[in-house]
Amino acid sequence: MQTLIHTLIQRRSDLIQALWQHLGISVIALLIAMAIAIPLAIWVEKHTRLATIMLQITSILQTIPSLALLGLLIPFVGIGTVPAIIALVVYALLPIFQNTYIGIQEIDPSIEEAADAFGMSRMRKLLKVELPIAMPVIISGVRTALVMIIGTATLAALIGAGGLGTFILLGIDRNNTSLVLIGAIASAILAIGLSYLIHVLQKVKVRYSLITLAVVLLGFIGYGTYKVVDQPADQIVIAGKLGSEPDILINMYKELIEQDDKNVKVTLKPDFGKTSFLFSALRNNQIDIYPEFTGTVLESLVKTKNGETSGLTSQQTYQLAKEKLASQDHLKYLKPMKYNNTYALAVTKSFAKQYNVHKISDLRAIQSQIKAGMTLEFIDRSDGLKGLKKLYDLTFTPQSMSPDLRYGALHDGKVNLVDAYSTDSQLRQYNLVTLTDDKNLFPAYQGAPLMSEKLAKKHPEIVTTLNKLSNKISEKEMQEMNYQVNVLKQSPKKVAHNYLVQHHLLK
Repeated sequence: MQTLIHTLIQRRSDLIQALWQHLGISVIALLIAMAIAIPLAIWVEKHTRLATIMLQITSILQTIPSLALLGLLIPFVGIGTVPAIIALVVYALLPIFQNTYIGIQEIDPSIEEAADAFGMSRMRKLLKVELPIAMPVIISGVRTALVMIIGTATLAALIGAGGLGTFILLGIDRNNTSLVLIGAIASAILAIGLSYLIHVLQKVKVRYSLITLAVVLLGFIGYGTYKVVDQPADQIVIAGKLGSEPDILINMYKELIEQDDKNVKVTLKPDFGKTSFLFSALRNNQIDIYPEFTGTVLESLVKTKNGETSGLTSQQTYQLAKEKLASQDHLKYLKPMKYNNTYALAVTKSFAKQYNVHKISDLRAIQSQIKAGMTLEFIDRSDGLKGLKKLYDLTFTPQSMSPDLRYGALHDGKVNLVDAYSTDSQLRQYNLVTLTDDKNLFPAYQGAPLMSEKLAKKHPEIVTTLNKLSNKISEKEMQEMNYQVNVLKQSPKKVAHNYLVQHHLLK
């Protein structure tokens, strides 16, 4: 409990920002869903067949996995708040549409006849008779949609939309239970608070409820517009992938840039999401810079010919990645750092000693003893498990695990072999052994800043500044910095600053 309170106090400003982001996304999505579903349900109420079709469509939409839906939306609307809101609206349509339709359908026919006998118009009968009677059922659907939206909105953090999901994802990534609890508890409190607000609005006349909702929506839209207009002209947005290492690097970028040019304001977006999300954001001008690895560029981000990437040195890998990014996407790839954060296979010292395993080819003789836990990305990559099986003639089948869980599973003895990155702090934390890649399967993975050519031409001083990190930071130094963040719980900002000071990169 003491750790939880300490973390809460330490990150209170981050929590307030995440709470506001989560609230904004959730409320806007709910209001848009209501604006679509309620009028639609009222319109089809007299057309049973059409109503049935609409119910089936909204039911099918709700069965689409949230991550799949976000992935489908990214090519069309990019990343950030917009795809998050669209996805949340899609999930909220069914309960609101269904309850509105049922609420009006179940009104006693005699009441409808009495309203008609009084000569009420269709609109007057709707506002004075049907909606007030159906309101408890409609509100029930709205509250169900609200809870669903707030829970699903935590995934918005995966595509750079922020919200309380950043606490949860960061907590999982860094094995920090306090961060996970803060995100989960805040999300639950937000759901309870908004649900109670809707309960209060239920007792108010329909017209006043609509006015209140309109004011709230306009307030969020106005604030969002203000934030966009209020941004400084020379604002640089730097984003990073999930994990301590990108977080450390982008803090270095920020401090170096702002030191060399006092007129530039840098905004950081840590834990922005997966590689494809950041690359899409960069190409769509939603972010300006992010650190990327040379091997990842050739493997996942650019088109290459068969055999074009095999047998390359670290320098050749970088040069080819730089040329491909410039020709295919008009992106500027700056000089890489020294360390090579390549893939590796890790085992415990006791396992290595018991089976006399020192290099990857040694695994072939003990395949029946292997219980592997590996990430889905490694399992699916040609420079991952697919390449291992082909080059090393291995046939074992691993369990798929999230990156943050596989080390714990290895430490607890549930698996005895995992994929790793050579700078992971857990290698030191759990005193693990990495096997030598004796057939040179894994390509070079050197990190370097990636930006648009347009930004590089507009701010050549930023290119000069970030190239100060060229050939800096060894694998041992990067692993130590990751250890300080993940295990010693130091802030990435502090760790980044200390490195820059120690290596005389700050004035």
